[in-house]
Amino acid sequence: MAPSDKNKRRVTILGSTGSIGTNTLDVIQQLGGQDAFDVVAVTGNGNVALLAEQARTAGASLAVTADERRYEDLKQALAGSGIAAAAGRTALLEAAAMPSDWVMAAIVGTAGLAPTLAAARRGADIALANKECLVSAGSLFVEAVAAGGGRLIPVDSEHSAIFQALEDDQRHAVERIVLTASGGPFRTWTREQMAGVTAAIARAHPNWSMGLKISIGSASMFNKALEMIEAKHLFDVRPDQIEVVVHPQSVVHSMVGYTDGSVLAQLGCPDMRTAIGYALTYPARPRLNVDRLDFAKLARLDFEAPDEKRFPALRLARTALERGGAQGAIMNAAEETAFNAFVDGRIGFLNMADIAEIVMDAMAGWPAATTMEDVFATDAEARRQASEVIAKMEMAA
Repeated sequence: MAPSDKNKRRVTILGSTGSIGTNTLDVIQQLGGQDAFDVVAVTGNGNVALLAEQARTAGASLAVTADERRYEDLKQALAGSGIAAAAGRTALLEAAAMPSDWVMAAIVGTAGLAPTLAAARRGADIALANKECLVSAGSLFVEAVAAGGGRLIPVDSEHSAIFQALEDDQRHAVERIVLTASGGPFRTWTREQMAGVTAAIARAHPNWSMGLKISIGSASMFNKALEMIEAKHLFDVRPDQIEVVVHPQSVVHSMVGYTDGSVLAQLGCPDMRTAIGYALTYPARPRLNVDRLDFAKLARLDFEAPDEKRFPALRLARTALERGGAQGAIMNAAEETAFNAFVDGRIGFLNMADIAEIVMDAMAGWPAATTMEDVFATDAEARRQASEVIAKMEMAA
């Protein structure tokens, strides 16, 4: 391929075939495509046909599938394009380490930890859409970004909203941050109704178009629970300064309250491309082809307190924040293990929170990670214990 144009911003997209990744590529195309950006690498998992198509459209130098079994499929799909193909965990790390200015970290789950950390350590700006980097690695990840010299820019709509509403010279005056939650598809359901929910039902989000993991996490409110833990590390606030409010319209994406009683909010139509575009061009604001709010048609905005009895994930997040140590990583690993069991039909929807709580209590004394080896050891042990709890539930059923 032609040498990189030094006037173009070099970008890497980790997790390009997911909803965040596809929207990132859409934003890049809107803002000039190959004329404005040099896409260094795109990575995905099993959907190599889409990955190859994205690599060709974006003019990427490298495409990587995490699934080593799909290497030949990817190589064949890229034949004649001049785009290099690679596969496996080592290839993901190499893609993250390639010189680029900006990295979209959108690999779902703990699989995204190591490559995102590799990009942070070399000084890239990190557009963070992977929750586990902060929930599981916390201070370790924040310190790696600072040591590398890059910037950490949140992409989740809620954290992006807070990032935009925070006045840099008034951080001392922040009284609280308020994360909004749509409430998901079961906002008004009883626990008895939710007990019979299947994965197919839980994935249907009323406002956002997202992947399976994020959609079901929204339905259970585990996504919001993880966002609470992320917020502590992103914005350096105390646990008691983090609030959650249910906002069904998903128009107010989050708020910052100051000591003078003022509350600054960021509003917009539910569209991830807004937060992605802001992260890509920060501190400038790009011109994007997204829907604009029509306040006259909107007419009203509703807010209500979350019910932590029906959605115990929020209570578990507060427990994790209060206990500290490795509780965030433990909650995440246990929930992720329970999520997979739920999708496979092995446990019920409500069991996910039960499993997370059992494992969190059993591992309450585990210290915070100081190395990546600590992170993975904690993660593995929490998954092992969660699997044991799931097996016992299956035997008792």
